[in-house]
Amino acid sequence: MNETVLVTGATGTTGSALVELLLEHDVAVRAMVRSDAAAARFAGTAVTPVVADLDDPAAVASALAGVDRAYLVTPSSERAQVQQERFAELAAEAGVAHLVKLSQLAADEGSPVRFLRYHAAVERRIRELGIAATFLRPNLFLQGMLAMAGPIREGRLFAPIGDARVSAVDVRDIAAVAAAVLTGTGHEGATYTITGPAAYTHAEIAAVLGEATGRPVTFVDVPPAAFAEQLRGVLPDWQVEGLLEDYAHYARGEAAAVLPTVRDVTGREPRTAAEFARDHKAAFTPG
Repeated sequence: MNETVLVTGATGTTGSALVELLLEHDVAVRAMVRSDAAAARFAGTAVTPVVADLDDPAAVASALAGVDRAYLVTPSSERAQVQQERFAELAAEAGVAHLVKLSQLAADEGSPVRFLRYHAAVERRIRELGIAATFLRPNLFLQGMLAMAGPIREGRLFAPIGDARVSAVDVRDIAAVAAAVLTGTGHEGATYTITGPAAYTHAEIAAVLGEATGRPVTFVDVPPAAFAEQLRGVLPDWQVEGLLEDYAHYARGEAAAVLPTVRDVTGREPRTAAEFARDHKAAFTPG
């Protein structure tokens, strides 16, 4: 094996998909997780788990020792910016040759969306450090619909977005781009905006969910407060408030562009919303 690749968030949404893809390449895969229980998920695989809390610099430094390339993603929380900047600093100190950061479409320090502000700030810090880096800026995750699976199983998809279109993307395609970047060459210094193959209204997403499950799913445009109430208890309050800002951004039509990034970087077309719905129909089908 030529290089060691560290994947943070290795049991999370993008990280778990990335680990699977990296195992198909001639690299040593090191999975950074937060607990022994999470590390146990890799028993019997070629993955080497390392337990490290992002708020423990010594543990993170140990996880980074001997790493050639790293994928950076953290849980969405008030501490995300601090955690990511510290990780990048430790990666630079450890001599990591290439850092791939999961950012977000339209990252901008002047944005009204908290997620976009902190992602842009972290990108700036990474540039300041001088470490070779690639920034992945995906649009809305189609897998975000899984947080709304309860109402969808009852035949309703609620969101404060009206008929605005969003080029939502499957996280497996984000992982495919990340795997290509981490195992290829020539991506250093690049910023890749990652979208799905089309821009969908939520009514169209509801329709393909209904087709996949064999039960009608109706989109219901709701006020932001009602949307937040639906998510509280499923997601932390800080993330719920951030999603309200995100959805206001989508409703303004600021996330409708469709780009060929997945095809250009991986050589294959991104998955459609219908493919996502079919592959995850069990989550949206009443028991």
